Amino acid sequence: MDYQRMTAPCGMDCFNCILYLANTNRDLRDKVCKRFGISFERAVCRGCRDENGTIGAINMTEPCNVYKCITKRGLSFCSDCSDFPCDYLHPYADFASEGIHNCKVFNLALIKKMGLEAWAETKATSVRDTYLKGKFRL
Repeated sequence: MDYQRMTAPCGMDCFNCILYLANTNRDLRDKVCKRFGISFERAVCRGCRDENGTIGAINMTEPCNVYKCITKRGLSFCSDCSDFPCDYLHPYADFASEGIHNCKVFNLALIKKMGLEAWAETKATSVRDTYLKGKFRL
């Protein structure tokens, strides 16, 4: 797995995303079609970097601000930037129901601390599962 290519600049782990996994899983792709109300052909994504910062499955045809910023600055991840964290990583309410968008900064901090490969192989899935399914605790 090319984790550099399959991790979005904002810290999203594309390799664990249902839209990416739907490329090779027909049942999951059918579920994506139903969940988003889209055609079978659109119910996939190749990953942020391969899609140039867009997500066609949700009619996102322009690159997100994070992708534009990273491209302009010539960086791989937001955590490589001297302005990290910035408002481009703000946990917007319109994606709050999807949940996973709100753990970007945590992922980026782990990538910076652990390195991309170690994070991808040992933490990315558990971060996603904890965030989406875990119980709040102090």
